Amino acid sequence: MSNRYELNKGYNYMHARGIKEFPYFVGINSLAELATREDRVCVINIMGGESSTVTPVSHSYSGGNVVCGTMPGRSGSVMKTPAGDIPVYNNILEAMEAGHRFNVVVIYVPPEGVRDAVIEAVRVNPELRKIVILTEKVKVRHARIIRAYCQMRGVDVFGANCLGLADAHNKVRIGGALGGSSPEESLVPGSVGIFSNSGNFTTTIATYLLTAGWGTTVSLSSGKDVYIHFGPSEFTHAMHNDDRTKAAIMYIEPGGYYEHDLEFRKPVVACVVGRWKAKLTRSCGHAGAIAGSGDNAMAKEDWFKEKFGVNDLFTPENPVCSAKGAVVTNIAYIPQALTAVMKLNGMEPDFAPRGDLTPKCWFANDQGLDLPKELEPPVVEAMAPYNAQIAALSQAIGVVFPRQTMKDASGASRMDPKTQVTQIHNQSILDASTHTLEENLVLSLIREYPNENGRAMTNVILNAFVNQSGTVGLAAADEAREAENSPNTVLSASIALVGPARVKAARDVAHALVELFGHSGLADGEQMDFDFSSQVEQVATGPLKDVFVSSKECKRGNDMLEALKNRGVNSVFINFLKAVAKRTDSHLHGQIIQAAVTTHLAWPALMRKRLSLTTVYNLPWHFRIFSTLVGSSVAAKRQEDKKTFCGVSTSELMGSWSFTETAFLALMGHRPNEGELFAYSVLLGLIISNGPGTISGQGAKGAVSADGPEVPSRVQVNKGYIGFMTHTGYAHGGNGYEAIQFLLERFRDSGLEDPADANHGLDLMAMAMDYAKTYKGYKSKAKAEGNLEYEMIPCINHPVFKGKDVNFDPREVYVDELFKKRKDYNIFQDFYHQLVNALFKVGVSRNVYCVNVDAVIAVLLLKMFWKPFRNGRVTEKSMETAAFTTFLFGRMIGSAAEIDDHTNRGRNMDTRTPASLVSYVG
Repeated sequence: MSNRYELNKGYNYMHARGIKEFPYFVGINSLAELATREDRVCVINIMGGESSTVTPVSHSYSGGNVVCGTMPGRSGSVMKTPAGDIPVYNNILEAMEAGHRFNVVVIYVPPEGVRDAVIEAVRVNPELRKIVILTEKVKVRHARIIRAYCQMRGVDVFGANCLGLADAHNKVRIGGALGGSSPEESLVPGSVGIFSNSGNFTTTIATYLLTAGWGTTVSLSSGKDVYIHFGPSEFTHAMHNDDRTKAAIMYIEPGGYYEHDLEFRKPVVACVVGRWKAKLTRSCGHAGAIAGSGDNAMAKEDWFKEKFGVNDLFTPENPVCSAKGAVVTNIAYIPQALTAVMKLNGMEPDFAPRGDLTPKCWFANDQGLDLPKELEPPVVEAMAPYNAQIAALSQAIGVVFPRQTMKDASGASRMDPKTQVTQIHNQSILDASTHTLEENLVLSLIREYPNENGRAMTNVILNAFVNQSGTVGLAAADEAREAENSPNTVLSASIALVGPARVKAARDVAHALVELFGHSGLADGEQMDFDFSSQVEQVATGPLKDVFVSSKECKRGNDMLEALKNRGVNSVFINFLKAVAKRTDSHLHGQIIQAAVTTHLAWPALMRKRLSLTTVYNLPWHFRIFSTLVGSSVAAKRQEDKKTFCGVSTSELMGSWSFTETAFLALMGHRPNEGELFAYSVLLGLIISNGPGTISGQGAKGAVSADGPEVPSRVQVNKGYIGFMTHTGYAHGGNGYEAIQFLLERFRDSGLEDPADANHGLDLMAMAMDYAKTYKGYKSKAKAEGNLEYEMIPCINHPVFKGKDVNFDPREVYVDELFKKRKDYNIFQDFYHQLVNALFKVGVSRNVYCVNVDAVIAVLLLKMFWKPFRNGRVTEKSMETAAFTTFLFGRMIGSAAEIDDHTNRGRNMDTRTPASLVSYVG
């Protein structure tokens, strides 16, 4: 009986207040009734995170329209607002028993609680007429119950997932943050009603309209959950009955047929967005903004074009419109479209334009790019209080990256799963393979390649510290070699001794240079007209003197200065050091010069806020490790008391050698010719990184994570490199030699003299067919015997590049074409191409396998080693060591990037795996 009474009561109310042209209850006949000065509001979950900031603004703007709020467990407390305190109760019944009367409820509760909150509000308060639901992603079945219950009781529902209602004439805001924290700035009285599926864009559109002289009557954020309770039909009806509203803006997203049957008697500009969502199969953004059948963005554009009698979209270049309206797809076009439509109706804007939509940049950063003038808008001073905040920000040096869990994540590298091509700081390894070792080392830490001047400086400081003679680290490396350790273990022994104390002097100089020049106006270290006289005097007469200069002469420092001079280097920082030394009659040590160079290299990116101070302070440490890695790969007997390295004087290395040449010298024993240098650079570039998921990358990141990067000064940079090297081995890093061994077996007795000679006289296809037949027999026998662990041919086939009649690894193809353009032949790579065809012809494979990129590493190295191997100067063991060490030289580039990135972004111990994700195997 009670339910029947409530149902009849609801129908009677609908007939008393209802609207004949709707087959359901609608209580709002005019937009003037949407948000009135008479409305009194109760806010559910008033002390929650969003409401606690929004409600005080709404209450004050609306003249104190919130009479109470509820929050379980907070009864008796109050919400402080500029317009007075708002009392808080446990529930609505308690608020009503305290004497509060209200006709509007605003709901800020989690999705699962919305249905019950609505039913409670409607059941307890017979005076309730409007409910505004701000919660998003309310379940559809709950929305249906809300709809049915409120229809029976004669209550209009707004939302869900909306930002509420606002009336600029009445100066009332109900619900969410329409107009932001200063609603009077955007909610200016005028003649335009706004209906929007997007809450934030409701305010944006109101602000944009001001620039064309249009104010608003009401702003209605409808929400865009799957179920929209007060939709376009209800809005349109109320608009027609509001004499204040002369036109409307409708911001429409894909999904639903709410707009399909609309009929307008007033001008409307429809902004239809979301074409990009047409192919989505699940919602992205608003839950209801996903197309079903015939309700995507382009379909809705057509609906409105038909209603307005136009055949195209309105754009500034193509202003298609009618007196009925216009369709736009960019909110920036709304003001101009509205003005054009209203002009056809003989109506002028509400007031003079306020502001404009031209970009008003409060700050700018072109990252050193040479942009055309039209892409360099002027910077204007921001309004208060942002101007003070921006001024303070401009005083900050460098960037501060947000910290986050960096397990299996990287801000330095990424691999494209389709092409298997890795990028490091947005540079493809294919592109990196055309750069030198020293250029890629700079890229790994500074995020951009050096210019010619920077490259010269880099070669000086890397070569200056490559000779390890007399160091404990080299002794440790030699002992590790004597114990027959692998190259990664050997180099780890040496790097362990390049601890923070070894580079303290250089890091102190980096700190001091930032302190001296950070706010000086110096934008680039090559700004040679920069006056640093005040900085020189500050150092000469203050406590920083001992940081920069010494009373003792340093041969390495003198040689470095001479090398920089001979290379024609220009640097404010180097000239500054010379001036300080001259002013104080003192000397410069090598570490101090190294720090000046690394700071020079980093300075432009630091000033553009692309690098952090942590990176700049650690650069000398990284560069010292680079030198030590290459230097310790050479036994002590080949390094003579700081004077020569592999028979070449250290001063000559600094003065005229590239670091790539020095690395080649360390492994091959001679200076490379032009062809060898190019091939070696390509080789090193290709193995820089395979993304953060590789074992070596995980080792580097784990070492940083264990030190606790949230206090970056505690991160031991050298330990990061040890982590990288301990996570390489004969299966990861040393496996490149397997392909060399395979090729040696094929060519050892072939009589091949020169692998670069295309006229070698060998029948490669015949060699490939002979081996393919042999391998087919071996494989068939192994399978017949049940041996499924038979030997695989190294460097052919790939889990990604397969399944076609003829398969290619695009990385290998890129390198192959690169060398063909240079007319640089390699018989071993040619043999591999013949081999995959032979395997197909004899039936080993169903299609032609690809030659994968690992083959490139093997064929390039073997080509370099072939002649010395044939002459007996190189053994197979030394070739294996060189192949493994070459991998370490190349991979230290990518590891440097991961170490620096994780130090800047990571959290303490963030690479660990939760216990719930590990398993025990008995």
